[in-house]
Amino acid sequence: MTPSWYDVLGVEPTASDAEIRAAWKTAIADLDPTDRRFRSANQAAEVLLDPAGRAAHDAELAAAVPPEQAPEPEPAEPGIDVESAPATGRSVPSWLLAVVALLAAGSVALAVWLASDLGTSEDAVEDAARTAQARAEQAIVPVLSFSHERLEEDRAAARSYLTPSYREEYDRLFDVISDNAPSTETAVTGQVLDSALVRTDDDGTRVDVLVFLDRTTERKDYEEPQTSYDQVTVTMVERDGDWLVDGLDTTPLD
Repeated sequence: MTPSWYDVLGVEPTASDAEIRAAWKTAIADLDPTDRRFRSANQAAEVLLDPAGRAAHDAELAAAVPPEQAPEPEPAEPGIDVESAPATGRSVPSWLLAVVALLAAGSVALAVWLASDLGTSEDAVEDAARTAQARAEQAIVPVLSFSHERLEEDRAAARSYLTPSYREEYDRLFDVISDNAPSTETAVTGQVLDSALVRTDDDGTRVDVLVFLDRTTERKDYEEPQTSYDQVTVTMVERDGDWLVDGLDTTPLD
């Protein structure tokens, strides 16, 4: 029997959204992002936290088991492949994926840890990291959202969350968006679903935050808005008492 998404996260089919989020965070805590299990855990969370996706998955599981048989849960296999796992049925607009690629500042190595022997107190470092996490959740929507009707206003809003060095990178990439969005009448909006700390340096002034979100794209050639699900690693740095975005690494989950 192929493990279900519940098996991947080690939760019961009756698990609440809160339990699924907690299991997802635990599942990725000690994994490198290149590990298949990391991607599988993210895929499982994407399916199970989406009401329609979860309902479809439950129906698929029910259809695979004869009515007289009770399902027997199996532990998740360490090497489970995303390709061999149940499909979500969602698709990501190719144009939006191009925008995602443009906004990605480069690969960020992920490793979850909060050191216990630091130059500053562990509590202070953790407090700083939590502040950076909240700021990342606040920043990611304006940084990854825009409308063809107010491009310069959106650019200015996003730049207020960025370090000076990343503003230069962002401006170059946003210029490409500005060249295309008016003709396609494109608007992209994001919604944060959850986030998790994945790395902090030893003095708590540089933090990586994994943000789990969906983004909705509207275009004149779309009959209806299209939604993609992404995980974004946001690199946050402390500058004069404020936390600013210094890099993004985006991975679509569809």
